[in-house]
Amino acid sequence: MAKDLYFNKEAQMVRSAVRDFVKKEINPYVDEWEEAGTTPLHELFKKMGDLGFLGIRYDPKYGGQGMDYWAECAFLEELGRIDCGGVGMAITVQTGMATPAIYEFGSEYLKEKYLMPAIAGDMVSSIAVTEPDAGSDVAALKTYAKREGDYYIINGSKTYITNGTQADFLTLLARTSDDPGYHCYSLFVVPTDLPGFQISKKLDKLGMRSSDTAELYFDNVKVPVENLIGKEGEGFIQQMQQFQHERFTALPTAYVGVERAIKRTAEYLKGRIVFGKPLLSKQVLRHRLAQWMAEAESLRALTYHIVRLKEAGQDVTREISMGKLLAGQLMNKVADGCLQMHGGIGFMNEMWISRYMRDAKLISIGGGANEVMCEIIFKTSGL
Repeated sequence: MAKDLYFNKEAQMVRSAVRDFVKKEINPYVDEWEEAGTTPLHELFKKMGDLGFLGIRYDPKYGGQGMDYWAECAFLEELGRIDCGGVGMAITVQTGMATPAIYEFGSEYLKEKYLMPAIAGDMVSSIAVTEPDAGSDVAALKTYAKREGDYYIINGSKTYITNGTQADFLTLLARTSDDPGYHCYSLFVVPTDLPGFQISKKLDKLGMRSSDTAELYFDNVKVPVENLIGKEGEGFIQQMQQFQHERFTALPTAYVGVERAIKRTAEYLKGRIVFGKPLLSKQVLRHRLAQWMAEAESLRALTYHIVRLKEAGQDVTREISMGKLLAGQLMNKVADGCLQMHGGIGFMNEMWISRYMRDAKLISIGGGANEVMCEIIFKTSGL
């Protein structure tokens, strides 16, 4: 296979182990977790931590595997084989959203107290950036952290927080001054057992239903100064870098999910007899599936190009933004088209395609909407 040209034996071992784990420990329970509206993350993450899945690229000093971006890409591709989007999203919040800033900018104290337990699966983490009035426009956030002696006092609220009802700690972005510009924000590790922290409510979503999403409230939450990630005032820049990890995680799961949807739809069309012939005998449907396969393979090629650039230490903001834009558009197009090919049965909630369509919508919104990706692409293209 062409993939063997890119992935070494280490990465192939990761792929095989994660594929087996998804098959045995996740997919048999997806329907149950979707119905419950949550996944037992402490139980699941502990199993994953024991197998070394939650710190693929992190230094073995902190319990990670010390592997490269190709191994991480293989890991993410196999998460694309999960029979829903919510569980994979919960996992990537832990591995690619809440912990990278601690690993890259955090003190040894923070790495030992929070990063290591997260890698081991002993703690569930979450990223807390979005607010009711600040989504893609991160600079509009209002949650404030005021320094008072050896503590920061945090007041405000966060919303649409994945893993929010189960998280043991949050990687939280807050305003730390009223100065103009981007140096008035800071990142903190906020334990969720502190007085004043409150889960306002668990949110009811269209899709990703196996992933718990919460609205959080902070009322004079006292966070020790040592829980500041890096330097005060550098949080916005740190968060922009984190977004690249977050957005990248969507790409491998996207094209693998699209390819699975196409293959499952083709199998259905083979057995669906209409006017005496299988629906797959219709050239228009075959060509539509072929077009989508070509687009999925193109997204895979772009993703592998991004991995090569990441391995070389290059800035991949532009390319990742392109990938996320295309991934969102492709997933939604394929979800809509495959459901249409299923006809009436595709409209039933019991069918996998209806779940896929609900879940697919989020990739065009979460982690930066399509329109924001277009702005980034334009601004970084010298136009």
